[in-house]
Amino acid sequence: MAEVIDGGVTTPQGFKAAGVHSGVKYRSLDLGLLYSDVPATACVGYTSNAVKAAPVQVMMKENSPKLQAVVVNSGNANALTGCRGIEDAIAMKNAVATGLGIDPKMVGVMSTGLIGRFMDMHKIKYGISKATLSLESSREADDLFAESMMTTDTTKKECAVRVRLTDGTLVYIGAISKGSGMIEPHMRVLHGTTLSLVTTDATLSTNFREKWQNILDDSINMVSVDGDQSTNDTCILLANGRSSSKCADDDPEFIAALQFVMNNIAHSIAKDGEGASKLIQVQVIGAECKDDARKAVKTIINSPLVKSAIFGSDPNYGRIMMALGNSGCKFNLDNVRLTIKGGNVEVPILDSGAPVFQDERSVEVVRMAMDNKEVTIIVDLAVGDWSATGWGCDLTYDYVRINAEYAT
Repeated sequence: MAEVIDGGVTTPQGFKAAGVHSGVKYRSLDLGLLYSDVPATACVGYTSNAVKAAPVQVMMKENSPKLQAVVVNSGNANALTGCRGIEDAIAMKNAVATGLGIDPKMVGVMSTGLIGRFMDMHKIKYGISKATLSLESSREADDLFAESMMTTDTTKKECAVRVRLTDGTLVYIGAISKGSGMIEPHMRVLHGTTLSLVTTDATLSTNFREKWQNILDDSINMVSVDGDQSTNDTCILLANGRSSSKCADDDPEFIAALQFVMNNIAHSIAKDGEGASKLIQVQVIGAECKDDARKAVKTIINSPLVKSAIFGSDPNYGRIMMALGNSGCKFNLDNVRLTIKGGNVEVPILDSGAPVFQDERSVEVVRMAMDNKEVTIIVDLAVGDWSATGWGCDLTYDYVRINAEYAT
């Protein structure tokens, strides 16, 4: 079983990181670098948005099975920048490769920030030169790297665990992510913004990509802040094998630990949604198939009416059922059960297609449950054995303010 520890992306053996100020942002750190002292097996998920940023296009074209470094900049997404954007993304890879003395194909690149702005490569190259000389393995390095990735984020999103594999080897997993807005990832392996980096000293093969897709589908891809998928979404898993473990592709302990880490990151992203005051967790159980469970979760989380009701602690459960009905999943309304949880209050709302309560006192109990920082909606479709969980946030006045002023 995985044990949560105080750590980050440099906790696994052989990884170093740096975060520096290049000048793209006025004062904040805006360029980060992650490095493995040996080439690492790379499993990467990319945005499914047809409008892909230059870094995503470059990485997908190369599709390198091994990476040794990843450079990340914030403040500029390098999206909708045409041929020049592609050249700039390649130049970032080359600058890192030169600074570290490695093959450019071993360098990944990610960007986040404003769309439609050309990169100031003089500043970016200056930042890369600083970062290559600042690499360290420490909690301070983790913090600086995390800060360099942030845009409208208000908190760091990181998690680290250690787990003993079935062969007895102790391995570590560390993860960092950024993301607050423009978030409904649908990242596919081989195919605001969420950028995530996961490191481990376990040994994995490139065949792990299929399992990585499954883990993404049950974690990051089940998050939605505003229903808008970014042009830049990228999630990179680096496994450098420095623990000297046997191949952990099929190790149940490793897979469970990695799923735990990614669920933790997903939860953190939703909780820090732009302008959010509440975390919404939706659990759908009793679905006929996994796809139905996921569709129902995402439709409920994405509903502006549901999100607004949660924000105002308004016990209008009809909005939840409206969203469920629009999801396309199979159910019989006469058998559906709906429950809302918040804090220590758990209230059955709907059973067998009819309300459990109707008096005003009961309505106030529902309002009490919704008037918490974390609200859980549980829907039992009662047609099968499949389930899914997803995370989102409420829709507040601040979300509108932040996104009305983002480019100005």
